[in-house]
Amino acid sequence: MFSKKEISILRNQIPITTVIGDYLRLPSKMIDGYFRFLCPLCSEFQTSTNSKTNLARCFRCEQNFNPIDITMIVKRCTFKEAVEELQDIKEKLDSQISNRVSSLLDSNKSRL
Repeated sequence: MFSKKEISILRNQIPITTVIGDYLRLPSKMIDGYFRFLCPLCSEFQTSTNSKTNLARCFRCEQNFNPIDITMIVKRCTFKEAVEELQDIKEKLDSQISNRVSSLLDSNKSRL
């Protein structure tokens, strides 16, 4: 159904903080330079994210999350549904990035 490459891209290229804060809209905040969020399993703020691994962790219930896992839990959906939703998010993020790059290129051309 989904290739390993597609799954890998969704797990690694959609920032976990974007999924948690912007898409799933879990209560979140920056504390001491760390992005913390309300764990969807134990409802504690003893959480953190790691941008290098693109994973999130709750230290209270000792659960690790990747973008697909946390989407399945919060949205109460299947793996397939979570992947499809994250594909939509990736398309929107890619489009936003493309628009920003085009805008920057256009503004640089007008300066010349």
